[in-house]
Amino acid sequence: MRKMTIKDRPALRWLVLFLSSAVMFFNYYFYDALSPLKDLMQQNLQFTSSDYGFFVAAYSIPNAFLFLAVLGGIILDKIGIRPTGFMFIGFMAVGSAITAYGASDAFLNGGFGYEFLSSFWPKMQPSLKLMSLGFFIFGLGAETSCVVLSKVVVKWFKGKELALALGLNVAIGRLGTALALNISPQLAETQWTNAIWFGSMLLWIGILVFLIYSLLDLKLDREVKATLPKSEEEHFQWADLKFLFTNRTFIFITLLCVTFYSAVFPFVKYAPDMLMNKYGLARQISGNISSILMYGTILLTPLFGWVADKKGKSATLMYLGSAIVIVSHLLFAETMITPFIPIFFLGVAFSLVPAAMWPAVTKIVGENKLGSAYGLMFSVQNIGLFVFPILIGSILDWTNPGVSAKLAQGIDATYDYTTAMYAFAGTGVLGLVFAFLLKRDDKVSGYGLEKPNKQD
Repeated sequence: MRKMTIKDRPALRWLVLFLSSAVMFFNYYFYDALSPLKDLMQQNLQFTSSDYGFFVAAYSIPNAFLFLAVLGGIILDKIGIRPTGFMFIGFMAVGSAITAYGASDAFLNGGFGYEFLSSFWPKMQPSLKLMSLGFFIFGLGAETSCVVLSKVVVKWFKGKELALALGLNVAIGRLGTALALNISPQLAETQWTNAIWFGSMLLWIGILVFLIYSLLDLKLDREVKATLPKSEEEHFQWADLKFLFTNRTFIFITLLCVTFYSAVFPFVKYAPDMLMNKYGLARQISGNISSILMYGTILLTPLFGWVADKKGKSATLMYLGSAIVIVSHLLFAETMITPFIPIFFLGVAFSLVPAAMWPAVTKIVGENKLGSAYGLMFSVQNIGLFVFPILIGSILDWTNPGVSAKLAQGIDATYDYTTAMYAFAGTGVLGLVFAFLLKRDDKVSGYGLEKPNKQD
């Protein structure tokens, strides 16, 4: 009979979920703090839509091309949650401060680094260079931090309410995005850079929150080490990576991950601006409507996680969510229907797929290589998150010649987002294909993605 540990005490287990989710909240908040402010960046920093797309894409460079999320996952499996967490949450905090400084008046008026950044690559503004560097460093930490926080939840909830806990973890993170879309326009009314500095402050608080979690984690590790025979301990081995690159089920779920998130996260970056241009809405209202997508996931992701725990059907949930994404984007491209409807549908899809996807990975790989598996998925996902913001920005400038220049000069002009929305829908189609292949493969793989999660 297994000896009880502190993770068997529900109050402490759910406290850990709250702490890890708080850090996820801060991560998501900063990632989208600038999403409602695209037009202000164009006015104050003379960015084009392509410049904005490059800035957003800088987040994904370390993970898409340097595979640092994979490396971070391996580091996580090798040295553990606590040192890995402090390292990469620290990167997030430092990167956020650099991003905020790059947009500040102190930097733009010749502050530290301005002269140096003006001395090369003159076609790119110094503010774009420094803000992109900051977002690069933030992204270096953010993706591996998500891997760490996911493994925290698995460590404390595996064999218990795992899908529900992961669903709540994701939902609280999405609350960060929702509040960023609500709050940033308000903070920007007095001084637009306040929105960035506020997000940066939250990440520095996140370091303190993770310290509190680490004290509980240290106690758990000591209890487990005292009760688990040495022969039963599982350790990461480099040979485990071969499994990830050759397992068909894992490959399908990873390809679904990159295509699905490419149809959603980059859309959120452009959604407030799209609503302002397509429907003529004010910035605050556009941000509020965009946030509905996230508020819906806050309620629905834990619900669908509970369904996956109790009823199974993970592959079916992912397939259904992928189909709804396509419908949502086509409604924006083809109709002038009230934006509340496609935003609501996209929120449903954004709940279905993650609630089923992340717990399903734990059925495919063992806990000893879970960090590496999540890290690989996040790195591949970031290829899409790098390509799509640049692609959408380029599409907007290509299909709307002269609009960026007019906005930089303070002249009213609007973007036509139709072609951009078709691009998002096309990515959704690819996601649906991979979801279909995953659902079909589950019948022969033996992993039981359609079966309920086992409980202790």
